[in-house]
Amino acid sequence: MSHVEFELAPKFANTPLGIEAEELLDKCIDCGQCMVKCPTFRLLNEDEESPRGRIQLMRKMYATGVVDHELQQRLDHCLTCRSCEAMCPEHVPFGHLLDITKSYIESELPRSWRTRLLRLGMRLVVPFRGRFGLALFLGRLFRKQLSPTLRAKVELPVAAAGPWPDQPRKRRMLVWTGCVQPSLGPSINAAAARVLDRFGIHLETGDEGCCGALSLHMAAPEESLAHMRRNIDALWPQVEAGIEAIVMTSSGCGAHLRDYGKLLADDPRYAAKAQRITELVRDIAEVVAAEWREDLLPIPPRAGPPPRIAWQSPCSLQHGQGINGVVENILKRAGFKLTLTDYPFLCCGSAGSYSVLEPELAAGLREAKLKTLLGTRATLIATGNIGCQHHLAVSSPVPVRHWIELLDETFAEAWPH
Repeated sequence: MSHVEFELAPKFANTPLGIEAEELLDKCIDCGQCMVKCPTFRLLNEDEESPRGRIQLMRKMYATGVVDHELQQRLDHCLTCRSCEAMCPEHVPFGHLLDITKSYIESELPRSWRTRLLRLGMRLVVPFRGRFGLALFLGRLFRKQLSPTLRAKVELPVAAAGPWPDQPRKRRMLVWTGCVQPSLGPSINAAAARVLDRFGIHLETGDEGCCGALSLHMAAPEESLAHMRRNIDALWPQVEAGIEAIVMTSSGCGAHLRDYGKLLADDPRYAAKAQRITELVRDIAEVVAAEWREDLLPIPPRAGPPPRIAWQSPCSLQHGQGINGVVENILKRAGFKLTLTDYPFLCCGSAGSYSVLEPELAAGLREAKLKTLLGTRATLIATGNIGCQHHLAVSSPVPVRHWIELLDETFAEAWPH
């Protein structure tokens, strides 16, 4: 197949947006290989709900200069799971193309006041740790007044964090705190700290906030860059002090931080620092895989049958960061029985703000994902991203937990302090 030629409309010709969009769109050869792994295409079976279909609609917009609500809706339906990028033979950066196009459409096509209010409310609350915690508290307090979807989210139980190791260690890493995980899953980073402490690594906390992904995917790129710059400023003293890595227990944030260097490449003040942040990013799975020596921390055989775990690999981990098979190997080394699931590439439907902005599609994707996970007779679902964990737990009849907590409990049982 050959590349599809099209000509930019006069309003886009010789503009930075038009030049970049034309270059990205020209990469696509309309082969359709991306469609088989697209969650929305599999759910709705409509060509316009696939990456190829969305690219065709974007080409039409850039060629005619006409923006319409159909295009906006079709692009809103995309989860930015990046499964298509992993399949694309031409390596089309679909996620970036989507972000720049959605930002343009947002400036040209007004949304309904209800939608604008919801989106603005999310951008003013979710990225800020204190505001989100307060909103969650109020939501639980007045849960009877919420919609069934939101009520189910706020009623999920939250596990206590447990102790954070404070023994002096020669090696230091920094754990990413983020915005929603401290309220929804405070036990995750504490478990990571206890695991790394067994490897002789002290896990420090920082004063950063939202990684910026939510604003970017909600068509507010400048707001996203502002979040990123604040995070760099907050983390830089610890970077200069010599931390070995920035450890990510939320793969969604991890995928975005790995793009800091690229997203701030044109910023003369922050380009070098952003690239350094990107270089320091390590998913917790990468750290554990590199540090866990079984000759020093062997796991004794279990007394009974090992727990059957269905591993749900977040899109941001397997597609965004390209980390595949690492967590699975760790869990097997820890003595768990991993079940084989069908279509492991499919998105669960969480996708940051997606489960709130597109609740019906998100629910459909979740049920499809749970069907594959629970069809294995698993007694527990493990994941590596707080958004996926929270979204799946709303409907799952079995517990949904972060895998690092399972490893922490396994170590504690085998090697109590």
